[in-house]
Amino acid sequence: MAEAIAFDIATELIIKLSSLALSQIGLWWNLKDDLHDLERAVSTIKAVLLDAEEKSATNNLVKVWLEELKDVLYDADDLIDDFSTEALRKDLMGENKLTKEVRLFFSSSNQFAYGIKIGRKIEAIKARLASIGSEAKMFDFVERDRPMETSFMTKKRQQTHSFEREDEIIGRDDDKVALLKLVLEFQSEENVYIIPIMGFGGLGKTALALLVYNDEMVKSHFELTMFVCVSNVFDVKVIVANIIKSVTNQAPDENLEMDQLQKQLRDKIDGKKYLLVLDDIWTEDPVEWARLKKLLMGGAKGSRIIVTTRSLKVAKITNKCQSHILNLKGLSDDDTWSLFKKIAFEQRYVDSTNSAFVEVGKQISKRCGGVPLVIRTIASTLSLKETENEWLSFKDNELAKISQIDGEIIPTLKLSYDHLPSHLKHCFAFCRLYPKDYEIDVRTLVQFWIAQGFVKQSNPKQSLEEIGFRYFKDLVERSFFQEVEGDLTEEMTCKMHDIMHDLAELVAGTESTIVDSNLSTSEVGEKCRHISINVSLIPLFKGKKLRTLLHFPKARYYLSDETWNSIIGNCRCLRVLEMNFLYFTTIPHSIYKLKHLRYLDLSKNRGLKSLPKSICKIQNLQALKLDWCDWLEELPKKIERLVNLTHLACHGCCRLTHMPRGIGKLMSLETLSMFVVDKDRSHGGADLSELSGLNNLRGELEITNLGFVKNAKENFKAANLKEKQHLRSLVLQWGSFLAWGDDNHDEERSLEDLQPHPNLKELCIRGWRGDAKFPSWFSLLTNLVHIEIS
Repeated sequence: MAEAIAFDIATELIIKLSSLALSQIGLWWNLKDDLHDLERAVSTIKAVLLDAEEKSATNNLVKVWLEELKDVLYDADDLIDDFSTEALRKDLMGENKLTKEVRLFFSSSNQFAYGIKIGRKIEAIKARLASIGSEAKMFDFVERDRPMETSFMTKKRQQTHSFEREDEIIGRDDDKVALLKLVLEFQSEENVYIIPIMGFGGLGKTALALLVYNDEMVKSHFELTMFVCVSNVFDVKVIVANIIKSVTNQAPDENLEMDQLQKQLRDKIDGKKYLLVLDDIWTEDPVEWARLKKLLMGGAKGSRIIVTTRSLKVAKITNKCQSHILNLKGLSDDDTWSLFKKIAFEQRYVDSTNSAFVEVGKQISKRCGGVPLVIRTIASTLSLKETENEWLSFKDNELAKISQIDGEIIPTLKLSYDHLPSHLKHCFAFCRLYPKDYEIDVRTLVQFWIAQGFVKQSNPKQSLEEIGFRYFKDLVERSFFQEVEGDLTEEMTCKMHDIMHDLAELVAGTESTIVDSNLSTSEVGEKCRHISINVSLIPLFKGKKLRTLLHFPKARYYLSDETWNSIIGNCRCLRVLEMNFLYFTTIPHSIYKLKHLRYLDLSKNRGLKSLPKSICKIQNLQALKLDWCDWLEELPKKIERLVNLTHLACHGCCRLTHMPRGIGKLMSLETLSMFVVDKDRSHGGADLSELSGLNNLRGELEITNLGFVKNAKENFKAANLKEKQHLRSLVLQWGSFLAWGDDNHDEERSLEDLQPHPNLKELCIRGWRGDAKFPSWFSLLTNLVHIEIS
């Protein structure tokens, strides 16, 4: 992915370096000429990057050259971000001229020293670019300002179908019949009989298993049906826990020992005729398989276990009878064409009856090897091409380079990746950080993309999240994601097919990695920019240039001061830091040194009572996630300094006593989960008038302790709820009524002054003791789909 990222970073750098704002900042530190020279150096080398991208596919030296260039461009981007951040800090802190810290930091001597330091770093980067530029001459790159084919990339596509729609399964009728016979009719000697489905990735093993699993005859034939994805980590304890969860719809206590888990499992399945699907098994260790099998043999006569695997060895371990191993093959030419044309002509850019397109399409479809995942992906790419020449070019140029060998489908899938716009390449490759078969929260993924700068705002009327969701939909339509469920207005999840995950790993290269053992910690290169890691390994990792730090698995873990200090000391370039589902009581004051940070997730931490005041120095912060930090008592003062904050998520923070004053100055806020009224005004908290100008708020807003508001009519009106047109859900929580007294006679009418915008979808009123009469504005809420009054 080096070439795609290099071009995109270079483009973004030029935009930043040529901006009027940065030019003005350069004047402050006498660096305007240095910044201009850097812009010219980047522009010169950017001109050949598109040609370098094409040559890197066949020339390893060019690939290495691009990796070196990418590293320099990243360093330049970090430097410009550092520079801009210090300027923002100067602007914000300079407002308080009496602050000793401000006078000291922005003394002329200190500023002079900072300018010299930045100047030296710019000179070093220019020297590295010059060296790389001189090496480029030996490759004879051609200057270009656009890829060879771009019409399909820039085309605005019609919105023809929703995310949830799945293509029908084509060409698996005979396989379904064979599997149903083994599941429903075959008389085995064993009570529990195991049926393996074997085939390489992308053939549709899981789809076939689910087709039978969801069949009505099958559902009525078994007392229990269970589906568990195993994937490449075969952990018997985890598998048993997931089987229990599939039965009960509730995960067992994660602290249970194996003996307790196996007793729970046997209580659920012993003596019952069950169907269990174990999807995507990789382990070829017969001992490990035997340990699991032993626990599953208590089912009643006729029980079945369907196993899907890419390995014939695994299939033979699970069932010795070779004739009962369902060996999945590729689709026939006719079935391949049926699936191909269903998708390729879906956008209706080309006529499915045009013989020229049909002829070329059939030739291309034959090169897909009958693999449904490849067919869908290639057909999705072609569905965006309008002309016969574009189809022919794809067939004769890109596709011709692939030698289609049974089982080698990654190169074919990479063709569709190569045809993505560069911003979508970034977004897809980033997903390499998730474990296989992980259920990805789409909103969080989009916020990661935004924090990394992958999402570009060309239309100021659209929020970055809206643009990011469009990117996601673009990738879904090209078949890079699957199992998309839910709704963007509430919660949406998706998964990546294993083969797509393999592709993401390939294109991400050394830039991204998953660190899950001591060995892989030591193997991570110094140029790695994104990792997901087991939290216990963080102190062993030295990632000076790291931009993303996620952690998996999501298990309760005590985060020591040593680990915090390791992160802050070693990872100064972080944009995304995910520290959720952990346990820690304090965060070091030094966290402000993570000046590049855009996304900080501290949610579901049961020990945190307060945040350090220094967190308000992280002026680049866009998202602060504190959901379900149920011991958190207050948010930091001076929160108004977080001028870029877009998401302040504090749902479930039930011990918050108030909102800090100044929160109403955060005009970029789109998420504010909860606004807590200061009950007795003893904390100096914000009043409801601070909500007045926050009219970009989206999603859900919960306002608590309304029963304690004095002068309710005036203060409720000051919240200006009727101007918050993007809110989906509003929760009005009155709380305790100790505040009700003789001076609160207008409380029963106070709902009248909390009028929301008519776009509202959900309204919850809790603890209200006013008149049973609805407010006059209630009839105006024509979009309301849910109301709750308690």
